[in-house]
Amino acid sequence: MPLIPEEPQIHESAQGPRVTPASSRTAPTPRPVPGPRPAAPSRPGRPGPARPTPPAQRTPRESVGAPTPGPNGPATPSTSAAQPQIQLIPASADGALDAAEEAVDLLLDTGRAPGEVLVITTGDPHPWAAHELSFGDTAYWAQHDAGDDVFYADASALDRAAARPVVVVALNGGADETAATALPIALGRAGALLIVCGDPQRINSLLGAGV
Repeated sequence: MPLIPEEPQIHESAQGPRVTPASSRTAPTPRPVPGPRPAAPSRPGRPGPARPTPPAQRTPRESVGAPTPGPNGPATPSTSAAQPQIQLIPASADGALDAAEEAVDLLLDTGRAPGEVLVITTGDPHPWAAHELSFGDTAYWAQHDAGDDVFYADASALDRAAARPVVVVALNGGADETAATALPIALGRAGALLIVCGDPQRINSLLGAGV
């Protein structure tokens, strides 16, 4: 007779193991999902520390003059790697400087460091260049040699400017002779990309190639 009350207790203990594994094994702690990198939104403009630069700028739609590699690719990489890409941005003489500024902003937003960009004007100097030159030629070129920021120079001083990965030329006026001399030099100064803002027909005739 005393055995009868013990039987439900045995059934209750049998139900226990089903609860213990759930309580003994705690659910894995959820790992934080990586959010967006703070580097892109934190730099709206040129000033500030340089961003890490990608190995090559991606311009699949904009690289008009980039040669296309052939099927047998051993010979073409040596020639295409030596020549920078050429990108044309149609603009009038009055709007060429604004187009160059927009191109610089886009370069910085896509990861280019400010010190990698050189901007050349063929007409009126860029307001930044005019302001910095008011403090003297030595202080002006010292900023160029430091290479910490975008540098703006007149086409007449292009011989003194060092090579940079990206060169932006604004055809914002000036004589055709000035532009005809500046464009080949700018092409030689550009390590990866040459951007020319101006009239496309004029640019093609000055460069001597249909780009």
